[in-house]
Amino acid sequence: MAFTRMLRCLSRSFTTVSSISPRVCIVGSGPAGFYTADKILKAHEGAQVDIIDRLPTPFGLVRSGVAPDHPETKTVTNQFSRIVQNGRCSFLGNVSLGSSISLSELRGLYDVVVLCYGAESDRALGIPGEALAGIYSAREFVWWYNGHPDCRNLAPDLKNTDTAVVVGQGNVALDVARVLLRSTSELAKTDIASHALAALEESSIRKVYVVGRRGPVQASFTAKELREILGIKNLYIHIEEADLHKTPADEEVLKNNRINRRIHELLSKAATSAAPFPTLGQRELHFVFFRKPERFSESDARPGHVAGVNFERTIIREDVGSGKQVAVGTGQFDDLECGLILKSIGYKSVCVEGLPFDPRNGIVPNIRGRVLSDSTGDLTEVEKGLYVCGWLKRGPTGIIATNLYCAEETVASISEDIKKGILPSTSDPSSKPGREGLLQLLDSKNSTVIPFEGWQKIDAEEKRRGCLKNKPREKLTSWQELFEVARK
Repeated sequence: MAFTRMLRCLSRSFTTVSSISPRVCIVGSGPAGFYTADKILKAHEGAQVDIIDRLPTPFGLVRSGVAPDHPETKTVTNQFSRIVQNGRCSFLGNVSLGSSISLSELRGLYDVVVLCYGAESDRALGIPGEALAGIYSAREFVWWYNGHPDCRNLAPDLKNTDTAVVVGQGNVALDVARVLLRSTSELAKTDIASHALAALEESSIRKVYVVGRRGPVQASFTAKELREILGIKNLYIHIEEADLHKTPADEEVLKNNRINRRIHELLSKAATSAAPFPTLGQRELHFVFFRKPERFSESDARPGHVAGVNFERTIIREDVGSGKQVAVGTGQFDDLECGLILKSIGYKSVCVEGLPFDPRNGIVPNIRGRVLSDSTGDLTEVEKGLYVCGWLKRGPTGIIATNLYCAEETVASISEDIKKGILPSTSDPSSKPGREGLLQLLDSKNSTVIPFEGWQKIDAEEKRRGCLKNKPREKLTSWQELFEVARK
């Protein structure tokens, strides 16, 4: 049977478990999942760790979220590969929590389940016209140009407009703006998906507006990302100098925050050194502050398609309750015509059946990674053996390395619970079947499981194809092609 062959392949080099040998399943193979696996393997010599993912490819947002022109960020996958090749660790792709296997089934098979599946949905603005064609989440657009199989057929129309608006001013907003503005001759040397490169080569977009409801002092992108987009060759930069004027509250923020101060300095320099007008054919980047979208307008010439966005001007005030600086509307409005809108307003995690969930904050209620029994915040009731790490634990914030510290905290909680006997089954290797039980259950459901060896075949084929085009890799972007190569 396929199950028997799979089990023999995955169990070939496993060591004998110690007296404390937790059987651990990690759901999600992004940075949070791999860092959690690494910490567990080091903390418990007898641990067996299985990392499952709904995709046949590992590495999560490192593969599908990091911009193609940031290859240095992706080298962390070398470290992750070494982790999964540990004799006590395995990767099982094409295993989807909720459809391939339920959470209750998974908890019955493993002593410890750690949910690290991140955020695969998007926040909504909730304003009129949001369903018009030509409006996408930044996540969808990023997955499209990174070759994620779910968004291969997104096909954003880049031909029938010369203007794109990015709503939001975080690092992802700058990523998508940079991909739209960077020369395709440079992008052709990256691992960008071929369908995206072809569309960008025919793109008519020449102006990109990056719009935020707050000011430059509150912008959430990093200085590194800002320097990179400001450094694009032959790019006209426009920033209203009035937007850079500092209030006393701004002065206080800049005085105490070196990062914000550096960002403000970079924006100020770009504003003062820019040419008064763009030259003929020059691409343009416009930073627009103190605007929040009110509604999207529909095109008369193209019914059902977006034609522009109506913004309300804002000012910054301190919220009495939280003490935070918030943007409030002024009752003054501006219109901006465009044919493409990318909403970069945040990712959102999704819930699965049987999982306590806080829909308002988009996280699983937890204390130091221990899942609480409900969303009321009662710290005395936890789900024994169930933990979270990464965005599902803290929300979609931080960089890749943030997940390292997040994993350390969650694994510390797991180790404490094992030591205290809260997870008594970990001392009895026969109590939970772990990997063997998982593979047997999936086999009974006729599920196609892609082991790490399958990913290695995909990896080798992508690199082979990329070599032919002077690229680091040519990504396989369809589910069918991924399966075909993985199962050769």
